[in-house]
Amino acid sequence: MKLRLLSKASAGVLSAGLVLAVSALALAANGAPSRTEPGPVSGDRVDNFMLADQFGVGHELFYHAAQPAIVIVTTAIGDPASFRAIEEVSRLRESYAAKGVEFFFLNSKLGDDRFEIEKAFASVQIPVLSDDLQLVGRSMGVTSTAEAFVINPKTWTVAYHGPVDASFAKKKVKGASLQAALDAVLAGRQVQATDIAVKGETLAFPDRAKVAQFSKISYSTEVAPILAEKCVVCHTEGGLAPFAMNNYTTVKGFAPMIRESIRTKRMPPFHADPHWGSWENDMNLTDSQVKTIVNWVEAGAPRGEGPDPLPSAAKPAPEWPLGEPDLIVKIPGYDVPATGLVDYQDWSIPTGLTEGKWLKATSWRAGAVPTVHHVLAGWMPEVRADGRGFSWNTSLGGYGPGGESNLSPDATGTYIPPGGSFSFQMHYTPVGKPMRDDTRVGLYFHKDDPKYILRQASVTDFSLEIPAGAARHKERAYLEFPHDALIYGTQPHCHSRCYATKLTIRYPDGAEKVLLTQPRYDFGWQREYIFEDLLEVPAGSKLIADYVFDNSDANKSNPDPSKDVTFGEQTSEEMLFTFVRYRWKDETSTTRKDDYQRNLQNNIMFGALDDNIDGKLEVAEFRNSPRFAPFKQFLPMVDKNKDGGLDKVELASAMEMMQKMRRPGAAAAPAPDKGTAAMTGESR
Repeated sequence: MKLRLLSKASAGVLSAGLVLAVSALALAANGAPSRTEPGPVSGDRVDNFMLADQFGVGHELFYHAAQPAIVIVTTAIGDPASFRAIEEVSRLRESYAAKGVEFFFLNSKLGDDRFEIEKAFASVQIPVLSDDLQLVGRSMGVTSTAEAFVINPKTWTVAYHGPVDASFAKKKVKGASLQAALDAVLAGRQVQATDIAVKGETLAFPDRAKVAQFSKISYSTEVAPILAEKCVVCHTEGGLAPFAMNNYTTVKGFAPMIRESIRTKRMPPFHADPHWGSWENDMNLTDSQVKTIVNWVEAGAPRGEGPDPLPSAAKPAPEWPLGEPDLIVKIPGYDVPATGLVDYQDWSIPTGLTEGKWLKATSWRAGAVPTVHHVLAGWMPEVRADGRGFSWNTSLGGYGPGGESNLSPDATGTYIPPGGSFSFQMHYTPVGKPMRDDTRVGLYFHKDDPKYILRQASVTDFSLEIPAGAARHKERAYLEFPHDALIYGTQPHCHSRCYATKLTIRYPDGAEKVLLTQPRYDFGWQREYIFEDLLEVPAGSKLIADYVFDNSDANKSNPDPSKDVTFGEQTSEEMLFTFVRYRWKDETSTTRKDDYQRNLQNNIMFGALDDNIDGKLEVAEFRNSPRFAPFKQFLPMVDKNKDGGLDKVELASAMEMMQKMRRPGAAAAPAPDKGTAAMTGESR
């Protein structure tokens, strides 16, 4: 099924983001014209953008508003001037980074694709931003490599444009250097020598010669159909977005913001980098669509001739995107306070099913949308008198901000036995005012028994530790598959300090392939990324999740930059979960392989702790004391081969030993907290 309509979620967050975007673009009336002819740029405003670097991490210009200066130097693969500039700028960075100056390289050369940039600049520590559509370089007036730009974040204008030092200048000009410019900007003085021609490889920007043609882009036949396909699903009456994109006048009014949203890749809200992975539910604009809309806006967003397709395309959002559910379950209402921390609320509701059902899809109608951090749905065999309790051993799906319906692949489903209870875990985050939540869940069943069983697991790190103030802290975990599997989709999950995520598969022969990168993780849009084709996972393969966290004050979503952060349930703490939904290759609905699932679950903790992926857990990898203190205590006793660490067999022995020795007053084995139990499928 190709239909992917968004549920109502994060409207408050989205509205706030749009207000900020409108404020940032208040000076732009009907568009933000791109520079059409190269020339002097000092004093020009630089518009916001977000580009991914050679490591797959995204960088947004306006994110660094608190810094005293931002340096951008142009590069290209195989260009001698670029590599000389990299050496000199890297040296300067050692002196000026401590003063808060941010440094970036910008690669706008046609033909330098992301994969080549990753290889060519793998050893460069400064981010090399891939401007493959040339939108940033074109708007900044770039003409060659080794051009240095110093941007003043107080005004977002270019304070200096010229050579890195005298050796890069076409003509020697006194005081024309990046170092002199930085000294002036940091001292609050005007840069004396700027807009100096540079000796570098000339970069071609073909679209500069086409600017006159952009005013002829047809709103009716070129622009509006893109908006109808990719935007109107949310921007409609009763939809998720704060305004309906239902006519030209509305689009014209929001045109500068639409351009900014596309340049920063905030919209459409599908944050998988299209350079890695092909997705069945891909919402990204194509390169051609991006350029069409940006060029049209920069031409003034002309109306042109022809009918307006948007009024008929912007249909009111349906209550249930997949149609009327076979069963609607009402979760008990809950009054979320204005402030404070709310414990997870667990509910169990008798299913009333007199015969088993195969679940095909789950849809969500969250009640108090801004407060609902997540909902998890499961089934458990007992019916509890108190109506509480939760288990995810039989997972029926989950919901987070911006989440969509949970769909099963063709001929695949989850079996729900007769009787028992539907169980739900509700996580609420207060938003400053009291709210009443009344969430409903729609269940859709297969008419006939499917052939395959849908399974779920997660790559998890319970031991993460994020130091106070750390701007780009990295954490890693993995999950080894003990049997052949086929993965349907994947969903990263973390909290407000999360900055970027990546998922890689390492095959048994050591070969690796990047499956998913999110250059900029957005907590307001937590969705599953569904592979266009089922991903083959041979036995022994490892799914490796790499997360980047920003615990600095530059992160405006950071609850407290002065606090060391560890794994925890609340939004003010952090998580590292990459969920995967899959099926075992040789399992069918009539030949269950529950032992396969148990084998996989046993690998979760090992992959969470084995940070260097060497198959051995050393003392230093048992972090988050006292959570893992007992392991350190028992490590010498169960380290049979005396190699200073625990392998999987030895870890199992340690856990068994701790269980046997558990008694009042003795050190207990670390019990899973509520979030851990839920995500790994444990019952409580």
